[in-house]
Amino acid sequence: MDLKGQDIISLERLSDEEIEYILKKAEGHEASLRKGGSALCKGKVLASLFFEPSTRTRLSFESAMHRLGGGVLGFAEAKGTSTSKGENLADSIRTVESYCDVIAMRHPVEGSAKLAAQVSNVPIINGGDGAHSHPTQTLLDLYTIRKEFGKLKGLKVALTGDLKYGRTVHSLSKALARFGADMIFASPDELRMPKDITSKLQGKYGVNVEEKAGLVDVVKDVDVLYVTRIQKERFPDPEEYEKVKGAYRVDNELLANAKKGMVVMHPLPRVYEITQEVDSTPYARYFQQAFNGVPVRMALIAAVLGVD
Repeated sequence: MDLKGQDIISLERLSDEEIEYILKKAEGHEASLRKGGSALCKGKVLASLFFEPSTRTRLSFESAMHRLGGGVLGFAEAKGTSTSKGENLADSIRTVESYCDVIAMRHPVEGSAKLAAQVSNVPIINGGDGAHSHPTQTLLDLYTIRKEFGKLKGLKVALTGDLKYGRTVHSLSKALARFGADMIFASPDELRMPKDITSKLQGKYGVNVEEKAGLVDVVKDVDVLYVTRIQKERFPDPEEYEKVKGAYRVDNELLANAKKGMVVMHPLPRVYEITQEVDSTPYARYFQQAFNGVPVRMALIAAVLGVD
């Protein structure tokens, strides 16, 4: 499978076979981590351009490149860069590409990753653009679920929380549908999954999608409970956020009714939605999920640089 030079903007641009290839390669990179990593990217440089705050995505990209033997340059926020002086994104990318071999980028504006790819001569990996897409998070989510259950097809996954603004669940729902998982969407009315996405899941992929208002009955019937934060920064109206910020909460009382073998996932950071008491239960997988970002991003970086 040749992904050399490809941009990773959204998973819809990758075939099922290419996604399977990346997940398989991630298994090998996870094994290499136990031995201290590799030198596949020795002499290569990753530019980590994060115009929007991030902890796990940025650090796991940088960790992935270091574990591959490469170098990293970049910034963690736009303040202090030429963007604050008015430089446009295209000029920033054209400048940075001369310093690196691959760019990992997060930006608050939808479509920014696509624009970057259009002007860049080095591969662009989208670390999240607005509420649009977060393909590397989706890949590590698929990797986590498949490690847990050995498959994706036939599983039932509940996506809960901010389904309206959450780019994570937008990307993940489409990927799960492609690989044959059924889904339940549980959210307040104000934060329901956009209709264009639910219509596509049911029409194009033919998967079963249910919509629920609460979690009590949901946890009895699903293999994965995928929880998301109510994202204050995505709300155009602060009052709308205040109405729903504590709407859903996963705690041990809720999990007492959970299906045996169910796992709880979360892209993190969490705020109100999962209590710390859940961390020590057999359901919690969100910190393992965060770790899985490193081998998955190692696989992506190596693949687009043609050294895998």
